[in-house]
Amino acid sequence: MKILLACSSGGHLTQALALKEWWNAHERCWATFPVEDARSRLAEEKVYEIHYPTVRNLPNLARNFALARRVLRAERPDVVFSTGAAIALPFFAQAHRFGARTVYLEPVDRITSPGLSGRLVYPFADEFLVQWESMRKFYPGSRHVGVVL
Repeated sequence: MKILLACSSGGHLTQALALKEWWNAHERCWATFPVEDARSRLAEEKVYEIHYPTVRNLPNLARNFALARRVLRAERPDVVFSTGAAIALPFFAQAHRFGARTVYLEPVDRITSPGLSGRLVYPFADEFLVQWESMRKFYPGSRHVGVVL
């Protein structure tokens, strides 16, 4: 299985890295911010750097849709996995065109209300995972997996 992990740096990346036991057993690549935090933590990984900033930056959102299309075409992952945030949308919206399933893990800090990224990618997610049972009411059909950190 080939995995594309698309996530922001910082806490989103920390949550994805916490799942190393899972993703380390598979061929993989990453899409994340071009910042030192991500570069140093993913130094041994294949990484595509996305256009940053992404939050409410429409020109970069458009650039990231084009970048996601190129990466998905080149890598042909079986699964696109994300812990958020905004970078998930361009990859999830196009993943099915390239034969990939999508799995989203709502960030651990979303306890009582859904985040913008989660709300945006929910319609594109084959599997939507939440870390708190309280979040299932916002995402019908989601699966509670507990806290990953």
